[in-house]
Amino acid sequence: MTAGEVCNRHVVIATPDMTVVDAAGLMKTHHIGDLVVVRQPDGDRVPIGILTDRDIALSVSRLVRLPELKITDVMSVDLVTCREGVNLYDVLKRMQSHGIRRLPVVNERGGLEGILTFDDVIELLSEELTDLAKLVVREQKREQSRI
Repeated sequence: MTAGEVCNRHVVIATPDMTVVDAAGLMKTHHIGDLVVVRQPDGDRVPIGILTDRDIALSVSRLVRLPELKITDVMSVDLVTCREGVNLYDVLKRMQSHGIRRLPVVNERGGLEGILTFDDVIELLSEELTDLAKLVVREQKREQSRI
């Protein structure tokens, strides 16, 4: 399984010139905890940073300037991404080693294709575990019916 197969392809994006207030409004409207900040050269949405709800919370110390505060003033710029074809296990290791919960997934040109979140992975793993548990129960029933 790869990052491209698991990631959410409906990514809400932001541009560097947006204000933090506008970004927070987008997050509220879409019920999400992050925006991938992109620039758009040649039509590709190339991620340059990520703005999380935590970034906004930590910017509260700058409340005096909040209405004018730009996303670029508070976004995380040490952006970690992965390519679509990267194995999910390797993606999880990358997320763990960088201590991040959200990872933009990009194509071979660096264009944004989706986002993979910790919540997505937990949901996937819980579905897989449920399927395994059902398999065990089915196998037990089959064995009991043979007795």
